[in-house]
Amino acid sequence: MRVGIATDHGGFALKEELISKLRGAGHEVVDFGAHELTPGDDYPDYVIPLARAVLAGNVYRGVAICGSGVGASVCANKVSGIRAALIHDHFSAKQGVEDDHMNVICMGGRTVGPEVAWDLVQTFLAAEFSQAERHLRRLDKVALLDGRGISDARRATATPRPT
Repeated sequence: MRVGIATDHGGFALKEELISKLRGAGHEVVDFGAHELTPGDDYPDYVIPLARAVLAGNVYRGVAICGSGVGASVCANKVSGIRAALIHDHFSAKQGVEDDHMNVICMGGRTVGPEVAWDLVQTFLAAEFSQAERHLRRLDKVALLDGRGISDARRATATPRPT
């Protein structure tokens, strides 16, 4: 699977570790930065390009990290069509995809350890959207808030899952 990942200084070490684990598991990884540890950098500079790449289909799913994960989540969700959430538990990593078609997982580099983060990313990537009518209906209502009309989740119901 082609996965995008982005962070600022707050999640730099976690990003580097996750990239290694993702590649080791056979995933193609697109690194949106930061590419070096710079204490004064800003997460929007990396998270916005990641979110746009997910939306454009250049990567299938995204992993966004900052110090707490909150800023990355807020930022990613400003890109119309992105469904990002701050995740700390396996149930939400799975259910967020199955029910809400989450396409970007957000985590805190200062709040989640590397082994838990890796487990959450694996759970996120393995989950599939259920395409249940009730979930499509709810996503259509959310899409209306963006002024998009029908949700991309409904349009994507015929799209096969990439490998």
